[in-house]
Amino acid sequence: MAKSKANSYRNSSLGDRIFDICNTVFMILLVTVTLYPFLNMFALSFNEANDSVRGDIYIWPREWTLRNFEYVFSESNIFYSTFISAARTIVGTVVSVFCTAMLAYTVSRPEYKLKKFVSVTFIFTMYFSGGLIPGYLLIKELNMLNTFWVYIIPGIIGVFNMIVIRSFIEALPEGLMESAKIDGAGDFITFSRIVLPLTVPALATVSLFVAVYQWNSWFDVFLYNSSTPSLSTLQYELMKMLSTSNTAMSSSSAADAFANAQGNKATVTPTSIRATMTIVASVPIIIVYPFLQKYFVKGMVVGGVKG
Repeated sequence: MAKSKANSYRNSSLGDRIFDICNTVFMILLVTVTLYPFLNMFALSFNEANDSVRGDIYIWPREWTLRNFEYVFSESNIFYSTFISAARTIVGTVVSVFCTAMLAYTVSRPEYKLKKFVSVTFIFTMYFSGGLIPGYLLIKELNMLNTFWVYIIPGIIGVFNMIVIRSFIEALPEGLMESAKIDGAGDFITFSRIVLPLTVPALATVSLFVAVYQWNSWFDVFLYNSSTPSLSTLQYELMKMLSTSNTAMSSSSAADAFANAQGNKATVTPTSIRATMTIVASVPIIIVYPFLQKYFVKGMVVGGVKG
């Protein structure tokens, strides 16, 4: 096999060889540019904070330490807020993907007379919204302030995700739906037993989108649940921690007080906290992504091209 590839490469034209070399160099540069920011955050998070101020830290720590992580995880509410973040990510993803898939199936059916009207109505919301204040007043009137469901219900339907799933469903053979109807299956049976199993790649793609959004969200916590510590999320706690450290280090006197509180030596800095927060918040998504990657690629290709 290797010998045949070598012969094939020798028999290729000069233009093909130049293209292969340029393509390889470009991909290496692309991977480097993509990975470097994360590796730099990794190095800063495991490096001594005072030493990081000197600079010249790129992809490997100069003075290893776990003090940055100790400081981040010393927050009393950090573990419970992680549980809330995980709960909203799991519940929000399952509910949103299922409801979005039902809507996508509905508007994909040619016999549904209002499919165009419903599609246009939902697409309209992608470009226009009521704004922050009307949205807050609506949440208040619905009695969802200081509740867990304020994380789930407002974003239960994603219009872009609906379009992806609808395109995937429209690419399925119509004979499958017709056969189900002949056998006496209703729309929900057809959707749950035929459409859902066949749209796993699209559902996995959309699930990744929704899960990343739910995991990274903190502004809705600030707006609706900031007065309820029991519903605080990991991202919101990390944001408060970073804000506190920035405030403490904003002036020389405050920095001295911050250093004294750390034992006459500032063991963390806003830069080290920011890097540590990035690692802590990114690791769960990085762990999940490899399991969804094959579905992600197939779902985007098939869901984005009808045929």
